[in-house]
Amino acid sequence: MNYQETTQWMFSRLPMYQQQGASAYKKDLTNTLLLAAHLGNPERRIKTIHIAGTNGKGSVSNMLASILQEAGYKTGLYTSPHLKDFRERIKINGQDISEEAVCEFIAQNKVFFEKNQLSFFEMTVGLAFDYFEKENVDIAVIETGMGGRLDSTNIITPLVSVITNIGFDHIQFLGNTEEAIAGEKAGIIKNNIPIVIGEYTDITKKVFTGKAQATGSDIYFAQDEVMADYPSDLTGAYQVNNKKTVLKTIALLQKHFNITEDNIKNGLLNVKRNTGFMGRWQQINDRPVAVCDTAHNAHGLKIVVQQLLQQPFEKLHIVFGVVNDKDLTDILPLLPKAAEYYFCRPDVPRGLDAEVLQQKAAEQGLSGGVYTSVTTAYKAALSNALADDFIYVGGSTFVVAEIL
Repeated sequence: MNYQETTQWMFSRLPMYQQQGASAYKKDLTNTLLLAAHLGNPERRIKTIHIAGTNGKGSVSNMLASILQEAGYKTGLYTSPHLKDFRERIKINGQDISEEAVCEFIAQNKVFFEKNQLSFFEMTVGLAFDYFEKENVDIAVIETGMGGRLDSTNIITPLVSVITNIGFDHIQFLGNTEEAIAGEKAGIIKNNIPIVIGEYTDITKKVFTGKAQATGSDIYFAQDEVMADYPSDLTGAYQVNNKKTVLKTIALLQKHFNITEDNIKNGLLNVKRNTGFMGRWQQINDRPVAVCDTAHNAHGLKIVVQQLLQQPFEKLHIVFGVVNDKDLTDILPLLPKAAEYYFCRPDVPRGLDAEVLQQKAAEQGLSGGVYTSVTTAYKAALSNALADDFIYVGGSTFVVAEIL
């Protein structure tokens, strides 16, 4: 199979949470452990950092990778989901894994995958660990897909574990209370491995502290620490907390790696260049200014909307689409009523119908038209907006992916 055929096989033949939702969720690590053993346990031969959290884990992962690259280390980076191409999920020093490497891995292991009915995510995690080990990386930054305790990435023993924050997302899998969700994320805390918590509440702090005590892990709360605020090319308002999380993690990594203050400064200033990171408060047009952001739950959208309303503009235009498992009663009340909306459906099987979204939005006092695609909606916003207006594109990672 060529690359296109290989990725189509991965997407269509095997469950993929981003596409299917609940039916793709596995409730234990049996298959992942089976795959790791089949591959010779490559995850045991690479140094790693493990990142979980409701929001910000992509930003934190990319900032850490950028700093480590600036320090001269061959740095693997595993993240999900991808925006444009599957290969974005697996990088070394900002370079996507090659099409050939993906095809070769699938071809070599396809019989095993089919026999054991491995999921899309399990295969991809196996590919990442195998690739990083074969390429002899100095360090790999590993982002969880969802949750932590039962996530396929959770077979590693990292140098440092990181939990960015806790918000309500994927509650059908992780639980519908802060305590339950924090418990799932805390599943990445390993025996005697330090854990950095980015943000906490009174409820989640108890969960994290309890797990850290049980595992004998030193625990650090980044939000409590006073740190220099280094500038970054990631300019979303929410990056302030993410940077604190990164800086605390780097301080712990300095026991293992030679990382200077210049490496930190340059790493934070050049995240996009070093890692190819996209879609976080990213400007995509000038006059009218248009910005896209992948925030897709109440915890993330609340901060983005606050930043949005601080921008100078004559009129606000919002291109908005969501997937069908989002709690709209949490999300829609956060959005500004004084804006013209362009409702659209992201082009994935679980994209929410734009007419349904429009109807639910109208109940919250939000008005706008329905468009046949994200691209059509964005073009309409560009056409309608005047030079001093502002366009925001968001609601889902998949919406942003379609206009980048």
